[in-house]
Amino acid sequence: MSANSRALHYVFRIANRRASYDFYIKTLGMKVLRHEEFEEKCQASCNGPYDGMWSKTMVGYGSEDEHFVLELTYNYGVHSYQLGNDFHGIYIESNEVQKMVQAKVETAGQLTDPDGHSFFVSGGTAKFPVTKVALNVTDLAKSQEFWGNLCAMEVESASDKNCVLSYGKDQCKLELRSLKGVKLDRGTAFGRIAFATPTSELKNIEEGMKAASPDYVVTPLKSLDTPGKATVWVVILQDPNDHEICFVGDEAFKELSTVDANAEKILLEAIEKDKSDEWK
Repeated sequence: MSANSRALHYVFRIANRRASYDFYIKTLGMKVLRHEEFEEKCQASCNGPYDGMWSKTMVGYGSEDEHFVLELTYNYGVHSYQLGNDFHGIYIESNEVQKMVQAKVETAGQLTDPDGHSFFVSGGTAKFPVTKVALNVTDLAKSQEFWGNLCAMEVESASDKNCVLSYGKDQCKLELRSLKGVKLDRGTAFGRIAFATPTSELKNIEEGMKAASPDYVVTPLKSLDTPGKATVWVVILQDPNDHEICFVGDEAFKELSTVDANAEKILLEAIEKDKSDEWK
């Protein structure tokens, strides 16, 4: 694993793009970074176990070259997802965002998006507002071994309750929180965390994971096309708790992830045209 690996985004499946737009853009103050529509399912199951039309909207506080952002995946005609207990929350530390949220809602500390995902907003002066993703695990020691050794993340702190890891300074951190005496349930809303690494290292990542356990490789190394944009190479993994992980080739991804100035307009037009509520 490369020391040049970096945290990119977390994937949420959303059931209502209008409601999600209002929450992420109007309440949290994020920007629409890019929006893409797809006629067929993703060959690396980016949109989950679904076969129909879908869309991908990237939102955040700045370019994915620097910021950790969110990917909002929408499957046409799917009106709800079952939330499990695998995801704990996204942490945002920013005086500016906190002030913005307080002007919109009475309780600014913890919020939930329209699909039930938790966000913890506090004041702070972090260089990049989204500072941490927290996931729940059943075997903390095994999970720390996976993320710390196989994924080569630096362990910043560890206890019998949680473990915090990262790929370096100013990178969004990953917190693993221990679920004791509770079975982990990913429901149908389960997400995916993504990291970039040099493309030349993706095959080594796949082989290293496969050697540790064949179960850790969900989708072997393959190329993915985005209409009119760059083709990227990805390998999809899963940790001992079935949390999905995407490692993507950094070079092409930097081209793919360029902020589109027309993204918000394209998204809003797609929302207006969306007739999925009429589908049976």
